[in-house]
Amino acid sequence: MNRTQVKKGFLEPDSSTGRLYAEASKYIPGGTSRIHYYFKPYPIYAQSGEGCYLTDVEGTRRLDFLNNMTALIHGHGNPGIKKALFDQIERGTAFSEPSEPEIRLARLMIERVKSLEKIRFSNSGTEAVMMAIKLARAFTGRSRIAKFEGFYHGYYDYVQVSFSSTPANWGPPEAPASTPSSGGLADSVLGDVLVMPFNDQKAVEKLLEQHGKVIAALILDPLSNRGGFPLPAEGFFKFLREITRAYGILTIYDEVISFRVDHGGAQAKYGGDPDLTTFGKIMGGGLPVGAVGGKAEVMDLLDPSQGPPKVISGGTASANPLTMAAGLAAMEQMTPSVYARINRLGDLLRKKSNEVFAAAGEPAQLTGEGSLFRLLMTADPVVDYRSSIRKASPQDRFNRLHHNLLEEGIIISKEGLGCLSTPMGEAEVEDFVKALERGVARMPKG
Repeated sequence: MNRTQVKKGFLEPDSSTGRLYAEASKYIPGGTSRIHYYFKPYPIYAQSGEGCYLTDVEGTRRLDFLNNMTALIHGHGNPGIKKALFDQIERGTAFSEPSEPEIRLARLMIERVKSLEKIRFSNSGTEAVMMAIKLARAFTGRSRIAKFEGFYHGYYDYVQVSFSSTPANWGPPEAPASTPSSGGLADSVLGDVLVMPFNDQKAVEKLLEQHGKVIAALILDPLSNRGGFPLPAEGFFKFLREITRAYGILTIYDEVISFRVDHGGAQAKYGGDPDLTTFGKIMGGGLPVGAVGGKAEVMDLLDPSQGPPKVISGGTASANPLTMAAGLAAMEQMTPSVYARINRLGDLLRKKSNEVFAAAGEPAQLTGEGSLFRLLMTADPVVDYRSSIRKASPQDRFNRLHHNLLEEGIIISKEGLGCLSTPMGEAEVEDFVKALERGVARMPKG
């Protein structure tokens, strides 16, 4: 029996959810400040969280397999994180001056991630990406960047390119078109971004032969959610490291999400030795956080101790003591054995879920690695962004399954992203699988 407590009725106009959405829509576009959690007719509204469960304003208790977009690796209300926060609140919530928790978290990250020699904190993954790209430009004296098609790196203009392209505008597979993924981008942005196909060594080699000498940085997510979690082909990251060095291009790994797959991040699992790495999500213990770290010769462009730094960065809340204390408490709990345990659970979840799809004849799958997964409405192997969507079922079919899972007591994102948290065990995996089985059984025949 499903151990979650699901009460129907949140879609009724006179429900607490419906009333909150109507009120929110008067003041906030779409009724929420976070586009990633809007879905029709309206999202559920959180009331409280405990462990791996979230309770909404209707009193419905669901298993939370989203965990604030993968940021809460310890789920809700982790005792160690709460204690660290309470202790820091007693000392102060924010200072103009640096504080000791910043040093301790910086040391932990540098000891854990081999490519890091120095690190600088910010307030979000988007800020970290923006800082990394500015560092790369300042270091190389170049302005153009390269990225992979379908890979998402936040809201900075220069990375809001080609993460949501479609067959109507994405161009040839060996040389994807640079397409805007948001309105409001400056006219010059698209020309400054070279888009390349993931896992295609020959195409990358040819594109960099043409453009490599003017590219400042290649930014990539070693395990891209928006790309469908395609795994890197054998030797692909080694090739990228070699060819970027040959052209004097800095390599930036965006580990805002993928850092949770291994004690040393995805780069420890897949290799690549990046010049810079961006972080966020789990590193903040549930509070807003971002960071960029990497080689000292690049990071020292931020150093003000020898005169005005070459790259200026600030942020009133950057490295605030609450985030640093919570992040330190979260990361200290993430030992290699803890990573191994939740990664095994992730393997089990994907295996059993894919057996459900196969038995039902539903062309869908759970991709991913470690404690991360993505529900895709295609059974085809995923090697890049295009393969993740080319033969996918219509969006309304996924929307139906997403809604069914909510009714069965399971929370994932409206685009299929999900993750495990440390309070979970095999019982929660089994709850997910049973809920998925019921949700798939309620789908109309395709």
